Parts: sequence; structure tokens; C-alpha cells
Amino acid sequence: MEVSKDIATPTRTKEILEKYGFSFKKSLGQNFLIDTNILQHIVKASGMGAEDAVIEIGPGIGALTEQLAKAAGRVEAFEIDRRLLPILADTLKPYPHVTVHHQDILQADLRPLLEELRMSGKTAVVGNLPYYVTTPILMGLLEQKLPVDRIVIMIQKEVAERIAAFPGSKAYGSLSIAAQYYAEVTQELVVPRTVFMPKPNVDSAILRLDVRSEPPVEVRDETFFFTLVRGAFTQRRKTLWNNVQNSVMDKTYKEELQNLFSEIDIDPIRRAETLSIEEFALLSNRMYPMWKNMQEKAE
Repeated sequence: MEVSKDIATPTRTKEILEKYGFSFKKSLGQNFLIDTNILQHIVKASGMGAEDAVIEIGPGIGALTEQLAKAAGRVEAFEIDRRLLPILADTLKPYPHVTVHHQDILQADLRPLLEELRMSGKTAVVGNLPYYVTTPILMGLLEQKLPVDRIVIMIQKEVAERIAAFPGSKAYGSLSIAAQYYAEVTQELVVPRTVFMPKPNVDSAILRLDVRSEPPVEVRDETFFFTLVRGAFTQRRKTLWNNVQNSVMDKTYKEELQNLFSEIDIDPIRRAETLSIEEFALLSNRMYPMWKNMQEKAE
């Protein structure tokens, strides 16, 4: 029986690692997928075709890169680990439309590249993200408002659930609101830890984020909106009233805050996890002049 030539099989992955004497670095969160079906699911979720381009974060030995290259017209892969560069040069030799950049994605200026890529088709950012940098990478991509149509990432299952969570659930928090402000979030698939080499301690999940052209709510000031959201979740077991007073507003505004909550019909004894993004936007827009006044007095 002929062994598949795809990189993402246990046999081929072991052969490549042994050939180059590669050892995994725990500090870089390196866990390579050894299941082609899951990689193809990621490619399908990206929606990329022959006219489209993909930026891949952390190609590893090229398992996902290979599948992306079969679908997309161009793949720009960013790899931080110098030891993987000769491996990628070897495994990706059949795909001249793949370029590997030796650079930390958190340090890369992606805008010029994405603007160029978008001239010929749709763009996506795809990656199997290390657990320890999931939030900085994802929020960095979204907050910069880059010209990206879709982001497809495989991340720790627990974090994926937080990003996709709805109001009223235990997983819902400031990360849910921030991600959903910038994108429509869909959890695609739970990925068991058994399909990675080496096997991590937790399961993963594939998330698809369709980047919005406009946020779902209109806010007067984005900085204050997110300040309020983060402040409201400072201590999850405390009421909205306590968190806003302790983390967002000075206590000298107590009476004004009481009047504001009464006017907009949001019960201040609710917990932040029960508020929808629309309710946070309403509260933010009405509270913003008060907060701005407080900032000006402090200067």
C-alpha cells in the first residue's frame, strides 16, 4: 500500500523531522498536525481559490502550507523559527507560488503586503496558532483593520469558546465582544489533541472569522467602548455597577451614573456577562461625555 505523499501524516512527518534532526521547542508552542482531513477543512473554511491569496502564520514543516498552496494562487508564510527554513525550502519546493518569510508575525507590517495581495482577489490569514500568543496575534490582526476578508485559526478549544461565546454564557467576556465587534465568528470544528505531534495537553478548535466592513454597533469612541467593556469584566462575580465604579469611573460621578442607568433602562445590578454588544454600545455612548470630562479634569 502506497504511503500518502502529503506532509500531514505520522510517517511523513517523522521522516522529515528525522532527516533534519529537528527537535520541538516548547517555548514556541510547536505542535504539528498529522491529519490531512483537518487541514483540508481549514483550507475549505478559508474559502480561498486560485485567484486569492493567503498569509499563513507559523507554517512549521509545511503541512498546512502545502494544502493552502493547492487551493490558493499565492501563499505568504511567516515562520519565526530559523531551524525550519531549510525544511520548508525542501517540503515546499513543488510550490513556487509560496514565499516563506523568516519573521515574527507580531513584528511584521502586513498592510502593504495585504494591499498588494488584495488587488488580484480575496485575502485570508490562516494559521495553527501557539496557545501563548493567540490573543495578541488575533486582536492585533483585527484592531489594525487590515484588508483581510477572512481569518481562519486553530487555537486552544477553551479560547475558541470564549471568542465565539454569546451573552449569558460562562465563556462570554471582553474577548468575545472585542472579536465579534470586528468579525462574525463561527466555530468550525473541535480538533482532538491526538492528531498533533507532539500531543498537546488540550484539545483545539478551528475558528472562522469573517471580517466585518462595518462594526455591528455604532460607538462614539472606540477607545472608551473597549475601556468600558474591559472594566465591566474586571471581577466577573461583581455587578456591572461595582465594576464600572471601581474600574472605569471616579466615585464622584455616582449620582450621574445612577441617573444614566435609569435613563437607558439597564439594571446596574446585572453582571457584565448578561449584556449584549448593543447594550454595551448604548452604555458606552451615553457614558462617554462623563468619562471624557473625568479625563480632562485629571490632566
